[in-house]
Amino acid sequence: FIGGRQYLVVLVITVINLMGSAVKGASVLGMPKWSTDLFLAYGVAMILTTIMVGQLPAQVNASNCMLDFINNYFMLFTSYVSLGIEFSGLVHCVYLVQIIFSKITGKPIESNEPPRSGVQMLFFWVRVVMSLAILGFSLAVTITALFAGNTNMWAGVSPYVSVIILFVLMAVVGMMEGMQIAF
Repeated sequence: FIGGRQYLVVLVITVINLMGSAVKGASVLGMPKWSTDLFLAYGVAMILTTIMVGQLPAQVNASNCMLDFINNYFMLFTSYVSLGIEFSGLVHCVYLVQIIFSKITGKPIESNEPPRSGVQMLFFWVRVVMSLAILGFSLAVTITALFAGNTNMWAGVSPYVSVIILFVLMAVVGMMEGMQIAF
């Protein structure tokens, strides 16, 4: 469920970013140029909107109310979509990371479920491989786009710095997601 929900959060954030891009040369309420540049040109307004509209309310409600959070039909629908995404295997590469960390630390993975049968194990590993293939393809497309200059990266930033920024931001997001799950 958590993997599917996180995928939906990414989808909501992407849609909000696509809908909220600023028009070049826009002037908002006669604000000074530096504040317009800060909020519109550098994307601070979109970042704040994305966080406050796209992610924060759902995250706060879910952490405070837990299962009561899904006590309406829209959230029930969202839960089923999240479970469907989880079942599809789109984000199953996280289970490979879990298994690797379990092997490194020597701590077994605790589960209330019975051990998987042969068919279940095959289905699980097929979804893990599929997820890794999708992740690898996505990463290849993103890095190719960064080197080709087909992104909205700030003007003057070299492709190598863009790739470094990409991996730093992915590491930060990964740590934040880990903390969210841990708490």
